[in-house]
Amino acid sequence: MTEFQIRALDMADEQTAVTTHRIGRSAYAIEAELIAFDGIPALRETLEEMRAQPLNWLGAVHENTLAAFIAWREDTDPVEIDRLCVDPEFFRRGLAARLLTHLLDEIVPDRDIVVTTGAANHPAVTLYKRLGFTRGKDFQPVPGLTMAYFEMRRR
Repeated sequence: MTEFQIRALDMADEQTAVTTHRIGRSAYAIEAELIAFDGIPALRETLEEMRAQPLNWLGAVHENTLAAFIAWREDTDPVEIDRLCVDPEFFRRGLAARLLTHLLDEIVPDRDIVVTTGAANHPAVTLYKRLGFTRGKDFQPVPGLTMAYFEMRRR
């Protein structure tokens, strides 16, 4: 089995940022198909726009190859997970669960956390439920797109 290390990502590093951007676009293109909505903001985000986000980044890396990442905002209460993406070449290896568990257990163990995903993104919905998130009320930010809201209360 391939061993992946979880480590912080530095968006000031050009190669890291370019690879992260590529993975995000690939993963969001698949989500867009799953939820039948191609207006996902991160799908259209430029590299510069991604780097300018006030986010913290963790990646799952094997032999200097980034396979997946999670990004979140810690300056909010609760903590907001902004994105969780796996390179399609590395699907079904448990990387999203590993990154999310690392964030929950090692980075923000005592903080409440929220996340949203397309309600029709069944793999993501299943993951959040399996890891203990509670599904709140779905909402429609734009016509034709239903988002699922999840929270984990820890205080």
